[in-house]
Amino acid sequence: MSRAEIIADRLREVFLNGRWIANTNYKEQLSMVSWQQAIQKVSTLNTIAALTFHVNYYLAGVLKVLNGGALDIKDKYSFDLPEIKTEQDWLRLVNEFLINAEHFSDRVAQLSDETLALVFVEEKYKTWLRNVEAMIEHSYYHLGQITLIRKMIVEGVE
Repeated sequence: MSRAEIIADRLREVFLNGRWIANTNYKEQLSMVSWQQAIQKVSTLNTIAALTFHVNYYLAGVLKVLNGGALDIKDKYSFDLPEIKTEQDWLRLVNEFLINAEHFSDRVAQLSDETLALVFVEEKYKTWLRNVEAMIEHSYYHLGQITLIRKMIVEGVE
């Protein structure tokens, strides 16, 4: 198994089917969230919908680069969630997120060791490997938040 395939498996683990690191994954957690829960505020924390949008924003942006496009995402837009007013709005976001996660993982699996060592877009971003590993770490960070916020909502903690 190549290094890229191992990393892609770690991506699938956090997003789609894993339980080893966090005993859960995005697909599992988001499937248990209604649209009302997704937009429910708990104190000053981000909503589950905002966190889902945020992680998906970066997934989609880097996936575009993996597919030969430009890196045109900006941190300042990463929480610009369109308003969620219905279950369909929420399911659309979750579905887009899961599709992007699957495509992202598949594209990473195809990278060569040489590509992983190359500069990602600009020298300031360092290597492809560093950026893909950062995506895993960033995703686990927000998965933990989503898991805790969902638990707070279900248990009625505010």
